[in-house]
Amino acid sequence: MKRFFFATCLFISVLLASCIPHKDTVYFQNKSKALDSIHQIVETQKPYRVLINDILNINIKVLDQKNVEIFNPISSGGGARNVNSTSAERAYYDGFSVDMHGQIRVPTLGKINVLGYTTEEIEEIIKEKLLADQFKETANVFVTVRLAGMRFTASGEIGSPGTKTLFQERVNIYEAIANSGEIPVTGNLKDVLIIRQYPQGQKIHHLDLTDIAIMNSPFYYIQPNDIIYVKPLKQKSWGTGTSGLQTLTTVLGTFSILISTYLIIDRL
Repeated sequence: MKRFFFATCLFISVLLASCIPHKDTVYFQNKSKALDSIHQIVETQKPYRVLINDILNINIKVLDQKNVEIFNPISSGGGARNVNSTSAERAYYDGFSVDMHGQIRVPTLGKINVLGYTTEEIEEIIKEKLLADQFKETANVFVTVRLAGMRFTASGEIGSPGTKTLFQERVNIYEAIANSGEIPVTGNLKDVLIIRQYPQGQKIHHLDLTDIAIMNSPFYYIQPNDIIYVKPLKQKSWGTGTSGLQTLTTVLGTFSILISTYLIIDRL
């Protein structure tokens, strides 16, 4: 009787330990307050500063656009490559890539150092060079500089791993995950890693996606070339199932095999 009680307790413990708790699969949990409340998002994102390997789209406008066609390869037409390529591919070929020295090469203007500058600051740098070398104030020079899409890589326990490019100014971590096939129940929402590029090298940041306080995090918005890695939960490595029913089925199947094996051996 004691053995049966012990086996039952062990069985229940394995069953409970193998299931993934509901609270580990839910986003936006208010962990700091017991009552529901309106959560105010605090703006923590600082202006992005350009890094090596970034790609910039530069558009220059003046009163006579024929004078700036050489600066605007995307709008200047283009061949079969532009017709058949995706937006990301066109941005790669026609954009201005930041080289290992932090510079871009602009027609007639030569190399321009952009490393560590914001897009607004780069606009002013290019405008000043154009006014000094190419045009007069009466040309009404207007320069627009944008990142060629928000490119990031998602890997690990995620629905659609790979490199994605979203053509918008800001992308938060939930939008990035939604565009990567979402995280299955076997993914660890409480410890999602963001591997981010810095001038000094790479750093790893840990995010708890179940906590609504992430909206106040400086890593709530992703940056170009971020790598998002989702760890698998330990329940996946155990192979016992993601729900109580799956776990029960697995454990019962294993238990049946053990009993059958014992009976066969006992009869020999």
